[in-house]
Amino acid sequence: MSPGDYVKEAYRCILRSDFEEAIVCFEAAIAADPNDPEVRYRCSITYARSGKLEKAAEHARAAVKLDGAKPDYRLHLQHLQAMLHVQEAKRLLEEAIGYRSNPYRPVTLLKEAVKLDPLYGDAYVWLAIAYSRVNDPLAAIAAMKEVILLHPDDEGLKELMKDLQKSLQKYVQ
Repeated sequence: MSPGDYVKEAYRCILRSDFEEAIVCFEAAIAADPNDPEVRYRCSITYARSGKLEKAAEHARAAVKLDGAKPDYRLHLQHLQAMLHVQEAKRLLEEAIGYRSNPYRPVTLLKEAVKLDPLYGDAYVWLAIAYSRVNDPLAAIAAMKEVILLHPDDEGLKELMKDLQKSLQKYVQ
């Protein structure tokens, strides 16, 4: 089969919601033509949808390396990098041992995630949580304000904001 045939088959698999088989087809297309940035990009998207962020980032980096002038490739890579930073920060926040060794590492990762993708709401929510863990309620509230601007109708975010404001009142007293 030609690279194009593999890509067509990958899309047929996606339409059947068979993302694992779509990945196999994209990988076959890449093996047949490793210098096609569009196939790398599409493969990256499919990996990301399957929750395989490391592999998604690997293919996104390859797409950018092959054609760095295409903004879609760069934005996708930045979003994946932000997702990886959030994933690592969440892991650190959930692991008491790693968090205690450097409690500001999650904050650093999450600030970088927000910088990479300013529209990624989860990064702001986790940044607020990380700030509250290091007893910086003002910064936590500022992060929550940013995500509420992105998602003004989200009642869960508004409830979290109220909780943070209550903790700030306790902190001030």
